[in-house]
Amino acid sequence: MSITYRALTLDAMGAPLRVTQETLPALRPGEAAVRIRAAALNHRDLWIQKGQYAGLKFPLVPGSDGAGTVENVGPGVDEWWLGRKVILDPSLDWGASEQAQGKEFRILGLPDAGTFAEFVRVPASSLAPMPEHLSYEEAAALPLAGVTAYRALFTRGQVAAGDKVLLTGIGGGVALFLLKFALAAGARVHVTSGSAEKLKRAAELGAAGGVEYTRTDWAEALQAQAGLFDCVVDSAGGPAFPKLCDLTRSGGRLVFFGATAGNPPELPLRKVFWRQLNLLGSTMGSPADFAAMAAFVSEKKIVPVIDGVYAFDQADEALRRMDNGGQFGKLVVRIAAD
Repeated sequence: MSITYRALTLDAMGAPLRVTQETLPALRPGEAAVRIRAAALNHRDLWIQKGQYAGLKFPLVPGSDGAGTVENVGPGVDEWWLGRKVILDPSLDWGASEQAQGKEFRILGLPDAGTFAEFVRVPASSLAPMPEHLSYEEAAALPLAGVTAYRALFTRGQVAAGDKVLLTGIGGGVALFLLKFALAAGARVHVTSGSAEKLKRAAELGAAGGVEYTRTDWAEALQAQAGLFDCVVDSAGGPAFPKLCDLTRSGGRLVFFGATAGNPPELPLRKVFWRQLNLLGSTMGSPADFAAMAAFVSEKKIVPVIDGVYAFDQADEALRRMDNGGQFGKLVVRIAAD
């Protein structure tokens, strides 16, 4: 039985999302068809629309985050999944090593058709039961940002109860999961932001302190507040990165998973080796990371911070909101009603 469904398609670099009619290909062995109820945006989707991402081939259906129900399964897939509420692991073909992704690794939404659609075809290994305490919209906000935060904080950063943690750029989806996860693990958390309002909202969520990184003395102010940090997690890089080394205690961990502000002008190598700092790169997460993240969210009853929920035909408005940088939390598109 063929399934015809609506999708949000990008036809060219810089083009708006366009509603198209698609037909779901026949399921191959090991695959499942998921009816998407809600999808969430990531900066990856914005960069794809702007043509600032490798491997672009138009037309394409973006979207890496989704929650919905399993409609059909291919040969070899346990029929237990049929009708189940699920979230989707966006890390495809991670590879055999837990240490790093393999050569075949890719992210759902490019080159594979993504979650900005009423249906998506995925490997059954990408299915995970949806946390029962979450709505579809809340669950859709979880996968990519959640697994990125979990791996950076716990697998790579080894954060534990009692640690002092610094998170840069609070307000985005990953940063807010980092905050919620670290607090749930019993860490004491400080944050930075370019916005006093976002610092206030982070404090309402449990952050112990924070400073605006637009201050010339932001690093000194943080040190005065908290001393040095056991773990610092950053996604910006750029000119501020050497200061983050200064804020990490001897033997501490500095984890980074992005470079939105570019490469640092220089690294204070003498400080790094003399103080035995651990500089740890991190990208997305393995299937084991994803399973552990989903279990952690269920156990701690963590609820993602949602900035706004948009109708199917308003997805481009959500992308513009993201482009303007004003959001606090995840932007979600409601694909279908419950």
